[in-house]
Amino acid sequence: MILSKLDAPTLIGLAAGTLTTIAYLPQVLKTWRKKSAKDMSLAMISLTATGIFLWFLYGLSIGSLPVILANLVTFVLVVAVLVLKVTYARRERERG
Repeated sequence: MILSKLDAPTLIGLAAGTLTTIAYLPQVLKTWRKKSAKDMSLAMISLTATGIFLWFLYGLSIGSLPVILANLVTFVLVVAVLVLKVTYARRERERG
């Protein structure tokens, strides 16, 4: 069971995952507030989302709670930025 092993390495992994996930939050908020992700590459966001999803799958396959949680939450944040980028780009094109 994943939750049955909350030893020092797991706690360190949870702390590291929390910090790296929180680090992405300012980008999500900035993109949402500015209503623009023009400066962010669509390729970079897409590759990041794909890599994070693969890390999530890897975490599931090895039963690592820190890898699963950190990458699941980060994936949601990256997908939010991707959706905002596409939405705002579409609005800019429609305005001409």
